[in-house]
Amino acid sequence: MAAKKKARTGRSSPYLTSTDIDELSPTNRMAHEILTSSGDLLPSIDRIMQAGLSDGDTIAALTLFRDALDAPGDRNRDPRVAIATATGQEPAT
Repeated sequence: MAAKKKARTGRSSPYLTSTDIDELSPTNRMAHEILTSSGDLLPSIDRIMQAGLSDGDTIAALTLFRDALDAPGDRNRDPRVAIATATGQEPAT
């Protein structure tokens, strides 16, 4: 019998729960703004936000990801590629 995945509950990420955007850090504010414009991007935003990057690298990855949304064919639309690019690593192919 296959093991069931546990549903995530009780998320407390500021970019998901804050009602006052002015109280968010720049990183959380950018994630919140992306999600406000397109909530279906939550898995991608979560991947970037939970990657254990520095604030600067997280902002860089979010920026690359956000800009790729309007650029057909941009590889940074994949959050793994945006993370690798922001940290100066070669994305896995």
